[in-house]
Amino acid sequence: MIYERLEKCPVCGKTEFRNKLVVEDKSVSKESFAIQQCEACTFQFTNPRPDAAHIGRYYESDEYVSHNSGAGGVINQAYKVARFFTMRRKVALVNKLAPGKGRLFDYGCGTGHFLAAAKGNGWQVAGWEPNERARQEAAQRVGHNLELQADLTRFAAESFDVITLWHVLEHVHELNDTLQQLIRLLKSDGTLLIAVPNADSLDAQHYRQDWAAYDVPRHLYHFTPKTMIQLLKKHKMQVKEVLPMPLDAYYVSMLSEKHRAERGGGMLTVLKAGYKSNQYAATHEGQYSSLMYVARKRPAVG
Repeated sequence: MIYERLEKCPVCGKTEFRNKLVVEDKSVSKESFAIQQCEACTFQFTNPRPDAAHIGRYYESDEYVSHNSGAGGVINQAYKVARFFTMRRKVALVNKLAPGKGRLFDYGCGTGHFLAAAKGNGWQVAGWEPNERARQEAAQRVGHNLELQADLTRFAAESFDVITLWHVLEHVHELNDTLQQLIRLLKSDGTLLIAVPNADSLDAQHYRQDWAAYDVPRHLYHFTPKTMIQLLKKHKMQVKEVLPMPLDAYYVSMLSEKHRAERGGGMLTVLKAGYKSNQYAATHEGQYSSLMYVARKRPAVG
């Protein structure tokens, strides 16, 4: 296995880090990985990490539901039920943010459920997905004429009214380069919508190294509102809204209790943890388990 080490913070460029946690990959490899935090801007990231050429083996699990709609188990069934309800909400949100229903690009589209829902609602859709198995399923679900470009440079500049990343940005090795490419594809009045876990949430504090949303080494970065806003500002994007994803607190708590093995609690413990996380967020500046950032390009000066 070939690992790489970040020498500079991807957000601020500084080089002084401190060790925050050591987290075990409970899902696939059972290896442990360090999460470090930038001393200057507080951004957190998995470091060292498998490089892009070798990260694939850490996704090789039939239980990884984002790449396999047939994944089984109680937790994955719960995920699918939640997905059914949240898909309509996601499309409704996109319709509210961009009522014109133009062109939509889903980066890291997985098995294509969101693209299919958006297409069914009148959007012209395109997507990008690196996993071949998921990509084939997405093409079947959405239609074989689905644009699934391997290279973002093949799309013309300002091609899309909306670009979405649903729990994807934390997986991307070339964080700044990818954001730069995506922003190039966004129309001047377009909307960028990024959903990621929140490392400042109560469930992250409660579960610590067992918090399922650390998901090392697949999750390379561990965002908070402060660091996400700083990252997007660096790319001349303004965060217009930060919206909650309250169901994630229950799903992440369910996975986290499973990670605790013999110390893990049952469904009542999960419900209590999810409820407490959401109640905490409601009184602590919206620090929900996962957050959606709605961003637009900063107006040109002059």
